[in-house]
Amino acid sequence: MLIRCWGARGSIPVSGREYLRYGGDTSCIEIRTVDDRIVIIDAGSGIRRLGNRLIDEKRFSYTMLFTHSHWDHIMGFPFFRPIYRSGTRISLFGCPFAQNSVREMISRIMTPPNFPVSFDEIKAKIQYRDVCRETFRFGGLTVTSIPISHPDQGMGYRFEENGRSFVFLTDNELSYRHSGGMTYEDYRAFAKGADLLVHDAEYRPRDYRLTRTWGHSVYTDALRLGLDAGVNRLGLYHHNQERTDAAVDEIVADCRSIIADRPLECFAVHQDMEIVV
Repeated sequence: MLIRCWGARGSIPVSGREYLRYGGDTSCIEIRTVDDRIVIIDAGSGIRRLGNRLIDEKRFSYTMLFTHSHWDHIMGFPFFRPIYRSGTRISLFGCPFAQNSVREMISRIMTPPNFPVSFDEIKAKIQYRDVCRETFRFGGLTVTSIPISHPDQGMGYRFEENGRSFVFLTDNELSYRHSGGMTYEDYRAFAKGADLLVHDAEYRPRDYRLTRTWGHSVYTDALRLGLDAGVNRLGLYHHNQERTDAAVDEIVADCRSIIADRPLECFAVHQDMEIVV
C-alpha cells in the first residue's frame, strides 16, 4: 500500500517559514491500495489539496474513515471539492461517540452559523456506516479498529494488505487512560509487528507537566510503544502548532540517539510525504 500524508499538524493549521518542511495542514492521510482503491483518513485542512489532486486525476470514488470529531480532524471537509460534484461516491465510516451518527458528526460543521454553504447542498452520494469495533475489508485491504485514549473518544486503525501492516494511532494519550480508552498493553498488542506505526507525538516531557489529560502523547512514550511492539518504522505525528521544523528535528534526533542500537527506524511524518508499506 502507498501512504500519503496531506497534513501532519495538530490542533490548528499554521503557516510561516519555520513550518515549511513538516507543513502546516492538519490531519489527513491517503492510502492507495494494491488494487488502486482510495482510502482517506480524517478531513483536516490537508484534505483540500487532496481533493484538488483527485479532481485532476478524475478519481471520484473513495472510502473515508474518521478517527474522531475534533475540529482539526474535520475542518477541511467543506473545502473538499469532490463533494460538490454529483458523480462523487463516498463510503464514510466512523464511530459517532458523542454524536448520534457519523452523518451528524461531519454535517454539523456546515450548520449555520458555522459555514455559509449548507450540508444539504452537497451533490456527492455518501453512504454512512457507523462502525466502532468492527473489522471490515475494502478489496484486499483489511481494517481493524481500536478505541483511542482521548477526550470525547475516537478510533485508531490497523490496515493490512498482502502481509504488510500500517497502524495509525493519532490523538492517543499513552500515559493517561481516558474514558473509553484502552491500556498501554492493548495498544502494544494492537501495533505488534507492524511494518509502520504512525503515532501521536505532540509533546515533549517538559510540556506534559501542563498538558497531561489533554489527549496527546509525549514523543518518548510513542517511541517506547514502537520498541515494545516491535514495529519496523515509527512515524511521529500530530506536531504541535508551536513546534517549528528545527524543534521537530531535535525530537527526531533525540529519538534516534535513544534507539541507536535498536532495530527501529524513527522519523517525523511531514506534509506530502509518501511511504510504501
